[in-house]
Amino acid sequence: MTFTMGPALLFCPADRPDRYAKAADRADAVILDLEDAVAPDAKASAREALVRSDLDPAHTVVRLNAAGTADHEADLDALGRTSYRTVMLAKTADADQVRGLRGLDVVALVETATGLLHVAEIAAAPDVVALMWGAEDLVASLGGTASRRPDGVYRDVARYARSATLVAARAHGKVAVDAVHVAIEDHEGLAAEVADAVASGFGATACIHPGQVPVVRAGYRPSPDDVARARDLLEVAAHEAGAFRFRGQLVDGPLVEHARTLVRRAESTGT
Repeated sequence: MTFTMGPALLFCPADRPDRYAKAADRADAVILDLEDAVAPDAKASAREALVRSDLDPAHTVVRLNAAGTADHEADLDALGRTSYRTVMLAKTADADQVRGLRGLDVVALVETATGLLHVAEIAAAPDVVALMWGAEDLVASLGGTASRRPDGVYRDVARYARSATLVAARAHGKVAVDAVHVAIEDHEGLAAEVADAVASGFGATACIHPGQVPVVRAGYRPSPDDVARARDLLEVAAHEAGAFRFRGQLVDGPLVEHARTLVRRAESTGT
């Protein structure tokens, strides 16, 4: 079983099995959430619902409660009774916590000050397949009260966490997943963040509502004009030994690689 990543990952509360199939059908992968989306008194029933479910493991992630908690151990016991082998570890603090999940593919959720300090070593852990960052828990761990300014723009510390997670993930060849946009109906703001995520190198964006999925998918799908330009550029580059001029722009190695990346994305999304 090979897990398929993104571009649109959709969280689904694990105590709502009536939503499992719909979430899986609407997104590229579903994240069955045993952590924040489930009230403490509903966690046991959420685990039983997880055990009874039969989604495609190649498109399913199970978000576990943080390592070192009683809920984490109970989550792992339940997981062992399923065919799911890709997990998201909430509040990943260091690589040792990932090593404790040996045999599983791990999406490390970096969302605390401690996790951010260790993000490079977390990304280097062999079982980590992707890193995601989270703004709200991070700010809470810092003693703050808001991840965004009144105009909706992330505060500098959140932007730092986003960048650090992206750089660490890509330095170790792992997928970087951008954080959720909590303003559910703000599709314009989400589209702007997705556009920035794609241009920066993220491979997927997490969603908290099905209505966000089409926005995310559209953002990761290159336009036909951009794809055509990239392919034309690569065709010219194949006959050039160094930097060259292309439609009024000086093109060198990095810009050629940008074009290759865009074409690969187009092929993966069927553009």
